[in-house]
Amino acid sequence: MQAIAYWLIYPLLWMLSKLPFNVLYVISDMVYILIYRIIGYRKKTVRYNLITAFPEKSSQELKQIEKKFYRHLCDLFIEMIKTLSISEQQLRARMTYTNIELVQNYEARDQSAIVILGHFASYEWSFAIQLHVKNTGHGIYKKIKNPYFDGLARRIRGRWNTELIANKFAAKRMTKNQKDGIVSMYGFVADQSPRLAKSHYWTHFLGHDLPFFTGVERISKELDLPIVYLKVRKTKRGHYEGTFIELAKNPKEIPDYEITDAFAKTLDSQIREAPQYYLWTHKRFKLLGRKQQSAGKDKTD
Repeated sequence: MQAIAYWLIYPLLWMLSKLPFNVLYVISDMVYILIYRIIGYRKKTVRYNLITAFPEKSSQELKQIEKKFYRHLCDLFIEMIKTLSISEQQLRARMTYTNIELVQNYEARDQSAIVILGHFASYEWSFAIQLHVKNTGHGIYKKIKNPYFDGLARRIRGRWNTELIANKFAAKRMTKNQKDGIVSMYGFVADQSPRLAKSHYWTHFLGHDLPFFTGVERISKELDLPIVYLKVRKTKRGHYEGTFIELAKNPKEIPDYEITDAFAKTLDSQIREAPQYYLWTHKRFKLLGRKQQSAGKDKTD
């Protein structure tokens, strides 16, 4: 059944990916009408997230952010499809970097590093970093249940010298690479909310105390890998600009959780600059007000 689903959908996605961007964005406009005005895809979740994150904004302001978000979401979906056949020239033109030399300097010193970012603007095209470095990059991701689509995701990233590593194997593989002297850039999209049972650390984010995963900080300390935040800005439709911000040069020397706090604070600031480009369809505040319950569970575990 999974194979049938793949072979029914994949040819359509491939044909769509071959269309020029101007045609794809017309399709994006039509998809916007469908999912926002007709279906109302996750509209309740988006509205709750926006109201909770920005209680100081008027209903009119929130409505404008909501509409712009859905338009961007549709563009993002179309751009993901275009990735199937996008050329190197197109990718270089549409995903640029202001200070790529920062990560190039790590590579020149034979030093691996971690690049961390949130679901903001074009996190899907962040692998374009590999067009500017020599070593193979590794993207940490959640494995897709359908093995055929999972293989497709791996092949797409493989075009740009990037290997995907399932999140549950990330620490083991990174440790092995370090021992074998393999230099790489490890990419993490790390703003998902952990389950209550794994909510061991809470920090201030979008006006509330919320749980954050600390695994990236933990492995950076274990392997002494510097952490760099990738701030992606949407400059115009279909064009993005990334800027690297060093969060920790020597993570072992930084007190516990300060790196996680720095990540949350930097992402928070970026979201407030242009909230329409953050992924609001996820339940960002599902554990709001449950910090005490989590603390109590930790004591009994």
